[in-house]
Amino acid sequence: MKALAWAACAVAMGAAGVASAQDWLKVEGTRIVDEAGDPVILRGMGLGGWLLQEGYMLQLGALGQQHVIRERIVDLIGEEKTQAFYAAWRANYTTKADIDAMGRWGFNSVRLPMHYDRLTLPVEQEPVPGQDTWKAEGFAEIDALLAWTKANGLHLILDLHAAPGGQGSDLAISDRDPDKPSLWDSAENRRKTVALWRRLAERYADEPGIGAYDILNEPNWDFEKPGGGHGCEETTNAPLRQLMTEITTAIREVDKRHIIVIEGNCWGNNYRGVTPLWDDNTVISFHKYWNATDRASIADVLRLREETGAPVWLGESGENSNTWFTETIATVEGEGIGWAFWPLKKIGFNQPLEIAPNPGWPALVAWLTGEGPRPSAAEAEATLMRLATHDIRFENAIQHRDVVDAMLRQPHSDSVVPYADHRVRAQGLTIRAADYDLGRAGVAWSDVYDSDTDGPGERIPWWNTGRTWRNDGVDIALDGSRPVVAEFETGEWLRYTLTADAAGARALSVIGAGGRVSVSLNGGAPVAVDLADGDGWHQATTPALPFQPGTNTLILKAEACDACRVEAIRVGP
Repeated sequence: MKALAWAACAVAMGAAGVASAQDWLKVEGTRIVDEAGDPVILRGMGLGGWLLQEGYMLQLGALGQQHVIRERIVDLIGEEKTQAFYAAWRANYTTKADIDAMGRWGFNSVRLPMHYDRLTLPVEQEPVPGQDTWKAEGFAEIDALLAWTKANGLHLILDLHAAPGGQGSDLAISDRDPDKPSLWDSAENRRKTVALWRRLAERYADEPGIGAYDILNEPNWDFEKPGGGHGCEETTNAPLRQLMTEITTAIREVDKRHIIVIEGNCWGNNYRGVTPLWDDNTVISFHKYWNATDRASIADVLRLREETGAPVWLGESGENSNTWFTETIATVEGEGIGWAFWPLKKIGFNQPLEIAPNPGWPALVAWLTGEGPRPSAAEAEATLMRLATHDIRFENAIQHRDVVDAMLRQPHSDSVVPYADHRVRAQGLTIRAADYDLGRAGVAWSDVYDSDTDGPGERIPWWNTGRTWRNDGVDIALDGSRPVVAEFETGEWLRYTLTADAAGARALSVIGAGGRVSVSLNGGAPVAVDLADGDGWHQATTPALPFQPGTNTLILKAEACDACRVEAIRVGP
């Protein structure tokens, strides 16, 4: 990891958002402010996958809920070894190193998705009906995370992601078992939910490091009006409002100070009947995925803020392209709205940390999802424990600094930052084509597709067909373990910042295949070279070009390419 690229992520983010976790947050009109009354823009990540697994984060989307995944693992290796796997998972998925990195990068908050079963028993397992058993280990996990966030000056937001019984028809989100009463079907599940929040508020009432209580994640339920099972057509939402007011009352009995975050029906977006608000220290959360990035896309949220006089917060978003991240964050921060993107870590390329699973994982996934033969118990245990003790740890994750840059620097700056220290010395230099500069589309790179949306209501193909290495629109694939630019199409281009130890004329060699590309040095005329078709890599060399001492800018452009491939650019001695 190059320190200069990470350091640049914290630059040019404005004056708001500098309050540390030692400062209490509160609501003042339509703003979240610190104790001095200065506005705070929350910039954070959600720790999805840690205390609550969703199948898609593990390439197990077909299984969905955590309890289904767990049952399949028990079938393979038994209950005792499954318990050992989950204990190792919780110990290693999020550690202080992950939170330290968030602090270094420039985030100021963390959203913790909690599963109620880490803190209390399901209602059907309580020894005495109506009495709550509390699990010390689960509360200790929150305490440890809080110590890490406070050490980095980050605000910790507690989010009840899986409520007793499950709060929606989107089953994996809350680990809901449809064969058991939901949160909405069971008065006892609702009572336990209220009691859980009272217990949490008692524990953290005097703790400024807790930024807010996000009391119920993404309720999605049809109470009265059919809406596809997710509450998007509801007009009254009376049961949701009732439960949230009961939770608030219980919290306020023991904690008068912390912000309460509420979420509407339809995955946190349908607030019909939920307002007017019942507490003057409340923030309204909305969630935003896979839609337009302009101000019009949040017009309803802005109207809600005006109508209620309360702050709004983009409590969950993400899993899109870097361009989508930058544009969305620029839009909401331009309206004084903070955000928490999702997730910090998973198997996949479009978040800050990517889990690279061990070689046994694909075969195990195939069996778990019904697509392959059953492995032996020993093979399965070895794969699972390698995943839980090694693969998921921070130091073994792939760090996507392009994603962090797109979230924290690029919304506030159209400048570029070198992806790597490309230093031209006497012996020359080889630059990987995939190591182009960090920056916005049209500034550091240009591609036919840079996001998943191309105007209101329109969808386009995956922005990065290789789905690896970086999360820009530039198509990158792996040749063995080496990242290469693939499907480089006519008109697309990449920018590289180079530093030359001395002035001098040097030839450039492009290693690739499939058509005509050009290179341009320091704004000079493009020099075209032809890359042969066919398998393998071919080299084409330019005449010597004049390098200046110090900083130089190189542009690589596809001049006549249906789908050129470029592995590297060599700067001659």
